Amino acid sequence: MNKKADIIRVYLPPDANTLLYVTDACLRSRDFINVIVAGKQPQQQWLDMDAAIKHCTYGIGIWEWASNDRGMEPDVVMACAGDVPTLETLAAVDILRRQVPDLKVRVINVVDLMTLQPKEEHPHGLSDKNFDVLFTTDKPIIFAYHGYPWLIHRLTYRRTNHKNLHVRGYKEEGTTSTPFDMAVRNDLDRFHLVADVIDRVPKLGYIAAYTKQYIRDKIIEHKQYIKKYGQDMPEIREWKWEEEVRGEQ
Repeated sequence: MNKKADIIRVYLPPDANTLLYVTDACLRSRDFINVIVAGKQPQQQWLDMDAAIKHCTYGIGIWEWASNDRGMEPDVVMACAGDVPTLETLAAVDILRRQVPDLKVRVINVVDLMTLQPKEEHPHGLSDKNFDVLFTTDKPIIFAYHGYPWLIHRLTYRRTNHKNLHVRGYKEEGTTSTPFDMAVRNDLDRFHLVADVIDRVPKLGYIAAYTKQYIRDKIIEHKQYIKKYGQDMPEIREWKWEEEVRGEQ
């Protein structure tokens, strides 16, 4: 990130199809330093190949099938960059949809990290106008990121809505544990993301008290389960984005 903007490219594909497209584009490129960040754990497939090509070509975009704010202002923007952050963000959105169905959520996925910078700083950067259209100028933003949170702040500190940006990322917490527990230890899991939304969306107020208690209990249940069985709870391991929910949006 400290190198010259005209040679640095950093990609965080969220699934296999985006990884295939990004890798192909990087292998065909010349005179660039390309960094691809991808995990080794099995991951769900979010986009078909056609959608992956469109998403990766622009480098950032709203996942309309996971959002419910079309035609209106969102109450919160939930952004993610990286495979695990994407999974946990979508799982958090699923919880919010069930617990507080009136909440309007916009989900933004970032493949090309350099799109967060102003276009004056990097050739892939978004203009201030396009950034504001995506992230709004006054709504809370919960950003789940694969690496250190300070980097997202560094890339976006000049943006209009930076004051409302809250980033969850790697805090150098963790040991030999389960995949989900690593996310919990770094406050990057679905339950902490839901809590962040509740804490930052004023309209939720007292009505989200039961949801706050629900996620608190789930974190306790998770810790007890992995201590006893040495693996994540079935509802974590087997969670999937329901197709019928996707189809309704």
